[in-house]
Amino acid sequence: MHEVGLICSLMDQVTESAAQNGITRILSVKLVVGKLTLAQPDFLHFAFANLSPGTIFEGARLEIEERPLVLRCTACGTETRPEYLDYFCPACGERMEIISGDELFIEYYEGDNGEDGSGG
Repeated sequence: MHEVGLICSLMDQVTESAAQNGITRILSVKLVVGKLTLAQPDFLHFAFANLSPGTIFEGARLEIEERPLVLRCTACGTETRPEYLDYFCPACGERMEIISGDELFIEYYEGDNGEDGSGG
């Protein structure tokens, strides 16, 4: 289950950024996950829920935006949303390039410093 490693990495990155910005509690995190990462949202939520207690993430909400696989032909420009990666255009047989679906990044996080309840 590589989702645990992904969530550990997410938490490390957000914790470092939060410390640099004086944030002591995370309220929410938005993660963008492309289909090609093979990361399962249910497993990501499970990992987040189990790794959060006792950290600045305790009680935080994890929002996941799933991005579909979108390919575009380098020759004719045809775009497709195949179920699985297919490197050849269904219209002309030429090579396809990935437009969407390989993303994996933190879009944003919200937190506060525990003093006045303001977001960060």
